[in-house]
Amino acid sequence: MSTKSARLHIAALLPLLFLLLISAIAIGQNKTVPWTEWSKKDAEKVLNDSPWGQTQVDTNVTEMFYQPTSRANATSGQRGEEGALNQEIKVTYHIRFFSARPVRQALVRLYQLQQKLDAESEKGLRSFAELESKDSIILTVTFESTDGRYTGKAMQAFNSAVTAIMKNKTYLERNDGKRLFLTTYVPPGRDGFGARFVFQRIVDGHPFIAQDTKDVRFYAEFSDALKLNMKFKVTEMMYNGLLEY
Repeated sequence: MSTKSARLHIAALLPLLFLLLISAIAIGQNKTVPWTEWSKKDAEKVLNDSPWGQTQVDTNVTEMFYQPTSRANATSGQRGEEGALNQEIKVTYHIRFFSARPVRQALVRLYQLQQKLDAESEKGLRSFAELESKDSIILTVTFESTDGRYTGKAMQAFNSAVTAIMKNKTYLERNDGKRLFLTTYVPPGRDGFGARFVFQRIVDGHPFIAQDTKDVRFYAEFSDALKLNMKFKVTEMMYNGLLEY
């Protein structure tokens, strides 16, 4: 075969090779690992870095370059309570769409990997993981810090907050600017899921978040120093062919 003929042959095959490649990619994207087979890493990614779970990190560097004289005006009580940081302090907030099944499935999967469950407990947890949320949109927030004192401050803020105050400072905002304000706030409990922020799912007879919604922002203000602000891409919230939130 001449060089020219070989080139023409390859050129003729390129469209077919391209179609085969696209088909292989599509098959790979549609192949979903059941949540009951997720690894610890898989579940943690859903919770902390996915369309349904994001992480906000607040960094305090005010005393990173602490000098003894810089707090000369502070009382001894204040110095004892705050201490000398001498380093940046990070507070991490995990913000999740708890009403989305992938989040609950990830939580249950982690529990399965950590605990040996009897048949009744296993059945109950699976029902919880697969339950469809029809009436509410629920977000949860957990937090942690590199410094226990800052964890304590966050805990105090979350535990002392009440619906009457939070409902005017907490909302979901769509990309078209429409806001949906908080219905109910529930402080963190013993279950470890975090503080709950509950919103109506149906507004004026229609879902607040729908297929044509591009993104939605969650905002909650506890104080000037503690504000949660996270955007989620609704266009990526498809799971097993359904919009999950």
